[in-house]
Amino acid sequence: MNVREYIRLCCVKRGNISDAELARRTGQTPQNMNNKYKRDTFKVSELEKIAEALGAELKISFVDKETGEPII
Repeated sequence: MNVREYIRLCCVKRGNISDAELARRTGQTPQNMNNKYKRDTFKVSELEKIAEALGAELKISFVDKETGEPII
């Protein structure tokens, strides 16, 4: 699953928020958001804004491939 698919699933779970609405909530144009989706070039700060717009908290972790457990 890529970042766009993950964000879209989160938007659906949060009331089917459109890409345009998510762009508005994060202070960018729908065109800019679409370009980020195409290039898959989101900064952590941008993902934090998306999480905030969805009423969520961003958590990033490294997971051991063998055990499936977070390293830290």
